[in-house]
Amino acid sequence: MDIDIEQIVVGDFQTNCYIVTCRKTGESFIIDPGDESVRIKRLIKQRKRQPSFIVNTHGHGDHIKDDGEFHLPVYIHRQDADCLHDAGKNLSALFGAELVLDIKPVLLEDGDTVKAGEAVFEVLHTPGHSPGSICLMRGGIVFTGDTLFNSGYGRTDFPGGDEEKLFDSIRSRLFVLPDETIIYPGHGPSSTIGAEKQYF
Repeated sequence: MDIDIEQIVVGDFQTNCYIVTCRKTGESFIIDPGDESVRIKRLIKQRKRQPSFIVNTHGHGDHIKDDGEFHLPVYIHRQDADCLHDAGKNLSALFGAELVLDIKPVLLEDGDTVKAGEAVFEVLHTPGHSPGSICLMRGGIVFTGDTLFNSGYGRTDFPGGDEEKLFDSIRSRLFVLPDETIIYPGHGPSSTIGAEKQYF
């Protein structure tokens, strides 16, 4: 593999934050810094990473909370962009908080790419958990956010959730990938596409 993937579990909801680094150039990006930015920054410093942007797999508070602590561009799908500025849409209001971020994001669409060094990832729009949920796919790996977990899938009972759309996203966008594709989810341990097919 020509990239390094470092995972740090943050916050009350045990969200997986990832730092993805191109081995050749040393350039990195951060996926879902949902909390505990001090710990994330410590890991970045220890590993001598050079993150140049953040990608949010969707706009829920446990994935976006510390976006503003890194002073980096933030990428998010167009349909979840309002979550950055709306405590109702990012669900923080449901949990007694009012998370409103002063960020003007870079908007993503299905089929876009994000790049750090020579590591290029394709954006797969996978609505269902939220309208703007995305996965990031490259070669034999895919970061699935809260679309697909090890032995499960994202909740659809929150505002903006849609179970039918989620199942369609999983089947039409993820289960068409090779069985050996490794998934790195938004919560919990990694798995493979082949292993997760048994649950559908």
